[in-house]
Amino acid sequence: MDSRVLRHSMKGVAGLMVWITIAFVAPRADAACGAVQCFVVIGSQQQVSQQGLLAVNLFYNYTPMRLLDDTNGVIPAINQRERRLILDHHQEAKTITQNVTLDLNYGVTDRFGIEVMVPYFSRRHSHLDELGEANGGAGENVDFGDNGLGDIRLIAKYNVLSTLRGTLVPGFGVELPTGKSRSLDAANGVMEAPTQLGRGQAGLIGSLYQTYQVIPQRVSQFALASYRHTFRNNDGYQFGDEYLLNAGVNVVTVPWLTLTGQINYRYTTHDNISASLERSLSPADPGFPDDPIVLDSTILSRRVPNTGHTYLAFTPGFQISAGAATSFYFYSSIPMARDSNNNLAQGVSYVFGLTQYVDTSKLFGSKTAAN
Repeated sequence: MDSRVLRHSMKGVAGLMVWITIAFVAPRADAACGAVQCFVVIGSQQQVSQQGLLAVNLFYNYTPMRLLDDTNGVIPAINQRERRLILDHHQEAKTITQNVTLDLNYGVTDRFGIEVMVPYFSRRHSHLDELGEANGGAGENVDFGDNGLGDIRLIAKYNVLSTLRGTLVPGFGVELPTGKSRSLDAANGVMEAPTQLGRGQAGLIGSLYQTYQVIPQRVSQFALASYRHTFRNNDGYQFGDEYLLNAGVNVVTVPWLTLTGQINYRYTTHDNISASLERSLSPADPGFPDDPIVLDSTILSRRVPNTGHTYLAFTPGFQISAGAATSFYFYSSIPMARDSNNNLAQGVSYVFGLTQYVDTSKLFGSKTAAN
């Protein structure tokens, strides 16, 4: 490729990234409830490090969610203590989730690696509770906020196709129930499972990561598919399965600056709870306002309405190298299509982070020599 053409192409890509970010990234203030996590592809997180090399990722993720224009946010209440599913009992207001994640990737061999992912969450949420009961049936505002450790992930990865231009890395691991799952809201009630910091039960993780250098050292493409299954927790709640599909391109403009653009797709199935079934009264019901109507008192496995969603986003970003072992990066996920089943949908989210590579063989070797 002609070097002048390549330079003009790089300028065009850079201009496009900047224009898209300026035009669409401005966040809205009406963030709303959710318990999602960052799923942007960060190469140093998905790859297998060389033997003895430790890749340390530390990143901050800001994730607002909001009610879409054609939805009202009226959802069921999940009473985990009494195993009750009460339809039309809440109206979501807002939530902002922030998390800092420490991600460690260590190369046991040049092809086999271990990843440890430790998230720490801060979540703030409010909604109208007891629709059809409190405040003349209008409900009352209840706030929820908590900080703490999330569910830790342990993943083993193996590079089955290691060439000069491409890699193929399947991974398999577990999600440990280390996060809080029974935190209380301002009314001293256990907050619903989807808003807790942890899922309360172990899960299984599967992934497949692929890269290929279209133009060596200049342009590369990548793709990631992953799946999560969480088992039913002790409160009778089971989170729906999660499917992720991601694809993107990295463009090295100058040795210290890489531009990236990726498409991120997430699909989750409905959650499930073992509970009785009730319904909040509406103004059309006799005796409104009053206690919910019991539809079925039997404790059964029931699909939770208004859970499960689809989310498609475009994520531009960049990475700045500060020497051979350190880099900084920024990404912004911009929603393109969302369906949240009348619940709250993820808005524009941001990821700031850094990667530091540590050669443990040299580190331990120097200590041994010193002794």
